[in-house]
Amino acid sequence: MTQKDTLLSQRIYLLLAALFITSLVVSNLIFQKFFSWYPINITIFGSKLFEISVGILPYPITFLITDLISEIYGKKAANQVVTTGVFASLFSMLIIYTANAVPATTWSPVGDDLFSTVFGNTAIAVLASMLAYLFAQFIDIQIYHFWKRLTKGKYLWIRNNFSTFFSQLIDTSTILLLLCSFNIIEWNKFTGLLIAGFLFKVLIALLDTPFLYLGVYLFRKRFKLKINEEIKLF
Repeated sequence: MTQKDTLLSQRIYLLLAALFITSLVVSNLIFQKFFSWYPINITIFGSKLFEISVGILPYPITFLITDLISEIYGKKAANQVVTTGVFASLFSMLIIYTANAVPATTWSPVGDDLFSTVFGNTAIAVLASMLAYLFAQFIDIQIYHFWKRLTKGKYLWIRNNFSTFFSQLIDTSTILLLLCSFNIIEWNKFTGLLIAGFLFKVLIALLDTPFLYLGVYLFRKRFKLKINEEIKLF
C-alpha cells in the first residue's frame, strides 16, 4: 500500500475503535432500563420473553466491529481494541464512582438519591459486563479466526454468525449470572432474560451480516485486498 493508503487505513481503524469503545461504555451506563422488543406478550419461566435491557442495544455493534476488524486488520488488531475497551470501562467506572461520592448542592437539578438510583449500580454493572464482555469477545475473535483459517478466508457468513452466536450466549449468561448474584436482578427473571437476550442478539447478528459483507467489500475494493489478505497495523 502507498503511504496515503496506510494513513487512511489507520484513521478508519481509529474510527472503528472509537465506535466500539463508545458502544461498550454507553451500554454499561443505560443497562437499568428495560423494554419490550416484540409486541406479542409471551411469558416463559415467570418472565416475559421479549423484555430485555436497553444496555443490550449497543452490544451487537461491538461484535460487528470486532468481526470487521478481525477480517481486515487481523486478530492482533481486534484483541487490541478489546483490551482498550476494558480500560475505557474501568476508567468510566472510576469517574462514576467519584461523581457518586461527591455530595450534591441543595440547588442541584439532580440530587444524590436520583443520581445513585441511575448510576449507583453502574460500578457493579461495569464489573459484571466487563468480565462477561472480555470473555465473550476474546472467544468471538478466536472462533472467528478458527473458521477463517478452516475456510481459507471464504464463507464470511459462517465465521461471522457462528462466532457471534456462541460468544453472545456466553456474554448474556455470564452477565446475568453476575447481576443476579449481586441482587441487581431477581433470580426468577434469569431464564426469561437469558432466552430473550440471546434471541435478540442472534436476530441482530443475522441482520448485521449484510453490513459486514458491505464493509469487507468496500475495504477490499479501496485497498485492493485479496481474499484472506489483511492490513497490518502493528
